[in-house]
Amino acid sequence: MPNYWMDHVHLVSKDPMKTAEFYEKTFGAKKKDETLPDGRLLLTRILDNDEVSIKISNPRPRLLVANTLPDGCGLEHYGIKTDDIEAAVAEMKGRGVEFVQEITALPSGTKISFFVTPDGDLVELLQRPG
Repeated sequence: MPNYWMDHVHLVSKDPMKTAEFYEKTFGAKKKDETLPDGRLLLTRILDNDEVSIKISNPRPRLLVANTLPDGCGLEHYGIKTDDIEAAVAEMKGRGVEFVQEITALPSGTKISFFVTPDGDLVELLQRPG
């Protein structure tokens, strides 16, 4: 059975810089800028000794699931890390979990896939390289 760890929460904001500054000022989070595959700037605020991060971006141009967030902003999804994404996805599909994005490899080598919980929450399953 694959192992699982909490990895991140992803927030959507109309003003990602302002939201990121809140986490920086309030919690002393460290900033790391990234670019997402769809071109959006992703502001990552690392908390808890780099083990869990808060990712902040503008809304997605193409949604994976219907947006039910107030004003389109708020918690978009949370990420759970695994050490064997292929086995995890196969096991979860065998239990009837609905995936809305199959396993995709990012340029960084990280593999991601998205599924929906019975309550309609979007969850990113990911495996980092190495």
